[in-house]
Amino acid sequence: MSVSSMEVRDLHWRKARRSVGNGACVEVAPAGGHVLVRDSQDQNGTLMRYTERSWLAFIVRVKTGWFDHNRL
Repeated sequence: MSVSSMEVRDLHWRKARRSVGNGACVEVAPAGGHVLVRDSQDQNGTLMRYTERSWLAFIVRVKTGWFDHNRL
């Protein structure tokens, strides 16, 4: 899937509700069966692309504490 800069601008980008505005945030947007992720401070920079399935698996693991420092 190729995403042009025009399409990227038109996507519905979201930041975490708990974002504290310190510049250390990412934004995500659904895009044709994928989820795109970008740095909120460098919106024209690199995009990471994940399938919806792999993104949802990541979110589940975050919410269940899979990546908590005491588990690593």
